[in-house]
Amino acid sequence: MKFSHSIQFNAVPDWSTHYIAYSNLKKLIYQLEKVIHLSSGGDGESRPLIQHEDPEIVFVRALDVELEKVLSFYTVKERELFEEVQNLLRDIDAFDEQSGDTDQERQLRPPTRGSEQQRPLRARSESLPSRASTDDGSNSDQSDNENTGLNTRGKQRRLSPGRRKSSTVIPGHMMSSIGDMTASTEMTRSRRLSTTFDDDYAEQAVLFSSGIMLKKRIINLYVQLCELKSYIQLNRTGFSKVLKKFDKIIDRQLRSKYMDTFVDTAYAFRPETTKTLEEQIHLMVHAYMDIVTQGDEAAATRDLRSHLREHVVWERNTVWRELIGMERRAEAASLGHTLLGRDTDPTSHRLQGDDELVLPTKEIATPLGRFRLPAWLVSSTLMTLIIIFAIFFALLFMPIMKKPEQQNCLALLVFVSLLWATEAIPLFVTSLIIPFLCVVLRVFRDADKPHHRLGAKATTDAVFSAMWTPVIMLLLGGFTLAAALSKCGIDKRIATFVLSKAGTQPRTVLIANMAVAAFASMLISNVAAPVLCFGIIEPMLRNLPAGSNMSKAVIMGIALASNVGGMLSPIASPQNIVAIGLMEPPPTWGEWFFIVIPVGVISLLLIWVLLLLTFQPGKGTSIVPIRPVKDRFTGVQWFVTLVTVATIGLWCASHQLEAEFGHMGVIAIIPIVLFFGVGILTKEDFNNFPWTIIILAAGGLALGKAVNSSGLLHTVTRLITEDVQDFSLYGVLIVFSSLILVIATFISHTVAALIILPLVYDVGKGLDEPHPNLLVMAGVLMCSAAMALPTSGFPNMTAIMKEDPAGQRYLQVKHFISRGVPSSLLTLLVTVTVGYAAMRVVGM
Repeated sequence: MKFSHSIQFNAVPDWSTHYIAYSNLKKLIYQLEKVIHLSSGGDGESRPLIQHEDPEIVFVRALDVELEKVLSFYTVKERELFEEVQNLLRDIDAFDEQSGDTDQERQLRPPTRGSEQQRPLRARSESLPSRASTDDGSNSDQSDNENTGLNTRGKQRRLSPGRRKSSTVIPGHMMSSIGDMTASTEMTRSRRLSTTFDDDYAEQAVLFSSGIMLKKRIINLYVQLCELKSYIQLNRTGFSKVLKKFDKIIDRQLRSKYMDTFVDTAYAFRPETTKTLEEQIHLMVHAYMDIVTQGDEAAATRDLRSHLREHVVWERNTVWRELIGMERRAEAASLGHTLLGRDTDPTSHRLQGDDELVLPTKEIATPLGRFRLPAWLVSSTLMTLIIIFAIFFALLFMPIMKKPEQQNCLALLVFVSLLWATEAIPLFVTSLIIPFLCVVLRVFRDADKPHHRLGAKATTDAVFSAMWTPVIMLLLGGFTLAAALSKCGIDKRIATFVLSKAGTQPRTVLIANMAVAAFASMLISNVAAPVLCFGIIEPMLRNLPAGSNMSKAVIMGIALASNVGGMLSPIASPQNIVAIGLMEPPPTWGEWFFIVIPVGVISLLLIWVLLLLTFQPGKGTSIVPIRPVKDRFTGVQWFVTLVTVATIGLWCASHQLEAEFGHMGVIAIIPIVLFFGVGILTKEDFNNFPWTIIILAAGGLALGKAVNSSGLLHTVTRLITEDVQDFSLYGVLIVFSSLILVIATFISHTVAALIILPLVYDVGKGLDEPHPNLLVMAGVLMCSAAMALPTSGFPNMTAIMKEDPAGQRYLQVKHFISRGVPSSLLTLLVTVTVGYAAMRVVGM
C-alpha cells in the first residue's frame, strides 16, 4: 500500500485535516522537478509556476507549515487528553471512597496514578471539545459488554451500615446518565421490591451505574491515547518518506539535515514525549484493572486491546474492503510465515500505538565467529525452496522418460506441485512460472502425428491460448454476480431473512445458519460466504456466554457448511471451474444441481446431527433472535436479482443453447456487460476481483495442457490403468475419491483439483467401461469435502481465526479434527452412494 493511501486509511477521521499533507507535498516535489528540468523556453503555459527560487527553500517552507500544523494540533490534543485523564483518576478516587473500600484493599491494589508523573496542565476550560468518536454511541460493541467485570465488583463491595444515600457524592458530568442507566438495570428493578434496605440498594445501584460510566470513560481515553501515539508515528513517517522522495527526485541531501534539526527536536517527536504518552496509556490500564478486572493486569491489557481492535475495525473497515481483502488472500494465504519472515497471523496485526514492526534476525555461530542474519535466510521456507529446486534439477537430468519433452514435463509437474503443496511462494506466482517453464523446456508437441516437438515461438502461442479459455470467462461471470449481490446487499437480506425465521431454539438456529452458509457459498463463492455469515451472527455471539458450546457449534457449522456449499454450483469454488474445463461434454447447471443438491443436503443434515451430538449446544443457551432487513427492495436490487436469475437459468440450459452461445463462458459475458455497463459495478470493483484465483486457474489450465501435449499424461495413465484394470468402475471411484479426499485435506482444494483431476479424467477414459466425467465429478466433490483440518479450505481458515470480544479464539485445532474428520468421511460416504446413483441417472 502506498503511504498516501496508508495515511488516509490509518488516520483518525476527525483528525484527518491535521495530518501531514503528504499528497500535496508530493505534488510540490513534482512541480519543483519541472522547475529544474524544463528549459526556460516555450510558451508561458508550459512553464512552471514556481520560478527563480531554490527548490530546497520552497520545499522547506512547505515542510515548516506542515510541521507547525502537526505540532499545534498535538500540543492542544495532548493537553486535552491529559486533563481528562486527571479528571478520570479523581473520579475513580471518589468512586473508591463511596464504595467503602478498606485501607487494606487499597494497599493491595497496584498504584494507578501519581501526580509526580504528570506535566503541569492548564485549566480544563481551555481544552478543545472531545472528538465525536468518543461519545457514548461510538461503538455499539462497548455498550453490549459494558457490564462485563462490574457485576463481580459490585457484589464484592459492601457498604457500611451507617452510610446513607444522602452522603453519596457523584461527579456532576455523570449525573445525567445515571438516572436512565439505573432505571434500566435488572439489579435496580429487582431491589425495588425490598422495603427494609431501600437506601442501601439504591446507593449500590448508583455506584454500579457509576462503575459502568467509569469503565466507558477509561476505554475511550485508552483508545484516544493510542490514537494520539499513532498520530505521532504516522506524521514522523510521513516527514521521513516525503523528504526521501524529495532527495531522490531533486537529487539533494535534505532528509537527514531536516529530520535531525527540525523534526526530531520538535516537542511531539521527542522520545520523552512518547514516554510520557505511554505512561498515560499505562495509567488507563491500571485504572481499568482497578475498576473492572480486580487487579488482573494481563486481563485489563487484553480487554483494552480488544476494545482498541474493535474500534479500529468499526471506524476504518467497510464491508467491501473486508470481503475483497479476504477473497484476494483466499488461495495465496499461508498460516505460517512468509519467505521474508513477516508473520501473517491475523491476531498479530499492528494496532495503533504499537511500535513499528521490523524484520526478525537470527544469530548464527560459525567457526569464524557469530553472525546476525535476516531470519528468512535460515528459515524453513528457504530450505524448502532449496530442496524443491534441487529435486527439479535432478529430475531434469535423471533418465526416467524416453522422450526429452516428457522428461522435462515430469520435472515441471513435480516442481510446480511441490511449490503449490508447500506454499513456499504464493500460489498465483507459481502459476505464472508455468508458461515460462513450458516455453524454456519446450514441453509442447504438435497435435498431429508423428508429434514433432514444438519450438519456443509455437509453444508460446499454445501455452497462452490454453490460459485464456471460456472457463476463465465463466469464473469472471461468477465473480461479477457475487460482487453485484454483495454490493447491493441482496445476499445479506436473504441471509438475515432466513435466520430471522429460525427462532431461538439452538438446534433450529444451527441448521438455519448452516443452510444460509451453504446457499451463500453456492451463489457468492465459499470464500466470501463465511465472512458474510460470521458478520451476521456477530450480535448473537456477543450475547452468548464466554466459552459457550453454541458459539463453537455455529461457527464450526458455518465453516463445514461453506465447504459443502463449495460443491453446490459450478461457480461456488475454483476447483469446480477446473473440473468443468476437463469434462467433455461439460455438464449443464441443471445436471450439476441434480447431482450435488441431494449430496449436499444429506451431508449437511448428517453434519448437523454430528454437531448436535458432540457440542450439545442447547444446554443453558439463550439466543438473541436476528432481525431481518425491513427496507423495501430498490429498483437496482430488483434489476440485479432478475439478471442473476436469468443468467443462472441460461447456464442451466446451456446444452440446449449450444447452437446460439457455444459455451457457458459466453453466457457469463451478459452479467459483466450489464452490471458494469449501467454503473452498478465500477472499474474499482473490476480491479478488486480476486485476480490471484483467476491466475491460479489459468496456470492450472496451462499445466494440464502441457502434461497432455507432451504425452506424459498418456504414459502415466497407461501405467495406472494397468494397476486398476481388474477393478470395477465403482471400485475405481472409491479408490480415487478416497485418495483425493486425503490429498485435498493437506493442500489447497483448488491445487488438489489442478494436480489430480486431469489424471483421473484420463484414467476414466482408459477403463474398459469408460466414464471419465463420472470420476472427475466425484473427485471434485471430494475436493470440497476435505475439511478435517483448520487449513483445509478457506472457510476453515476463517473460522479458526474467529475471536471473541476478549481476543480469544472460539475454536481450537482439536475441534476441527474431532468434527472435521467425521464430517469428511460422512460426505465421502454420501458421494459414493447417493452421488454415484445420481451421476449414473444423468448418464455420466
